[in-house]
Amino acid sequence: MDVINRIRSHQRTPSGSRDFKEATKRDALARLEVELEKLISTAPETRRPQLEKEFKGFKTLFSRFLAEQGPSVTWEKIEKLPEGAVIDYNSLSTPTTDNVHHMLDKLVVVKLNGGLGTSMGCKGPKSVIQVRNDLTFLDLTVQQIEHLNKTYKCNVPLVLMNSFNTDEDTQKVIRKYKGLKLDIHTFNQSCHPRINRESLLPIAQNGDVQDDIESWYPPGHGDFYESFHNSGLLQKFINEGRTYCFISNIDNLGATVDLNILSLLLNPDPLRPVPEFVMEVTDKTRADVKGGTLIQYEDKLRLLEIAQVPKERVDDFKSVSQFKFFNTNNLWAKLDAVQRVVDQGSLNMEIIVNNKHLSDGINVIQLETAVGAAMKCFEGGIGVNVPRSRFLPVKKTSDLLLVMSNLYSLSHGSLVMSSQRMFASTPLVKLGDNHFAKVKEYLNRFATIPDLIELDHLTVSGDVTFGRGVSLKGTVIIIANHGDRIDIPSGAILENKIVSGNLRILDH
Repeated sequence: MDVINRIRSHQRTPSGSRDFKEATKRDALARLEVELEKLISTAPETRRPQLEKEFKGFKTLFSRFLAEQGPSVTWEKIEKLPEGAVIDYNSLSTPTTDNVHHMLDKLVVVKLNGGLGTSMGCKGPKSVIQVRNDLTFLDLTVQQIEHLNKTYKCNVPLVLMNSFNTDEDTQKVIRKYKGLKLDIHTFNQSCHPRINRESLLPIAQNGDVQDDIESWYPPGHGDFYESFHNSGLLQKFINEGRTYCFISNIDNLGATVDLNILSLLLNPDPLRPVPEFVMEVTDKTRADVKGGTLIQYEDKLRLLEIAQVPKERVDDFKSVSQFKFFNTNNLWAKLDAVQRVVDQGSLNMEIIVNNKHLSDGINVIQLETAVGAAMKCFEGGIGVNVPRSRFLPVKKTSDLLLVMSNLYSLSHGSLVMSSQRMFASTPLVKLGDNHFAKVKEYLNRFATIPDLIELDHLTVSGDVTFGRGVSLKGTVIIIANHGDRIDIPSGAILENKIVSGNLRILDH
């Protein structure tokens, strides 16, 4: 067996130590079950039935984690994408207006809303960060769906998958949408116990999550299927005659309901199997080399993430010529198929082992899964190669700079690229972490957001501020070394310039 090309590389072990490992693994599962029972018994009474459901899912995840002997993918078995596996978005037909109303009656929109704004220096759910015109991610999503419902006289529901980190704040925020033509539903993804890396036992002392929030984690968005099913919402929507859900990250401002893709799903090619799962992919650029890609493997399309790739194959994985597409995490799934795979227990998504170092010095592991990794569990999966405009995530303040700028205008909650921009690609922007990482710091450094219409590339590092009405064109690099400060004066036009040194502008 060629161990080198195994994706989760593991050392060959002498049989004595292998027996020892097997015994300790069996032991680990038994010990875990005892601890989980204790946690359930110390949880608040009302929370216990839910915790039992969630722990059932956790035990499955944990036993799969223990059982994994090596690769989930053998590199040599990756096949070329077959003809027709990825459909070009431009080949899709646009439905006639009179059909749209009936089509939308079949749809549910799901937004993944489990994340906090901590990486951008914000408290609370990421979805309540203001991104444009004082509107938050959640405001823009609500505006989009409400506009859809008004325009086509339909009632597409919006479903938010929250986590225990975001649920309480989100519930308060959504009250303000009460008067709108929109049904909002929420459910929580599971709450799993963090595991001590050495003992493989939960670090939580009791089952009251709020009592010690550091001891718990939401297990990644791959938990969507089970939690959606457990919430009762899946069954409710199936009973209403709805057939597909559109799932996307709430921080992807390009993930709007696309009628052409919905039409493809509702009017499938009679010569092909009904698509139960669609992944929107887009052309990979140098900025996306770490993004998951689509592969053909054992006669199924599946997602391949960089974490699954052996070190010596990472360059191949990043190659734009070998793997042309990357996953936008805009996904469409057939509701009855979601119900089937959950009921059958056939969801075997790759486990992501996330190592964390807690403030008290304890090393823990979190077992997580990704929502797109379920693709291989469905029948008739296809990719749709969509325009880049459907992938506009805001992960950092550099992304925020783009969406707040004159590159875009806002129309009913959707961002539309300016017609003045000569090319469809967005500029590459890198803002230094030390001075720009947190939203508040970032906002204080711009008197107004610069004109970026003709910008290709911007790098800013160090203590830099921008005056009013600055215009940036071509490639602009601004570097203030340690101890220096650069104030870009109001009205400055920088085109293909490198600015370094020290420039202070002070009020007289």
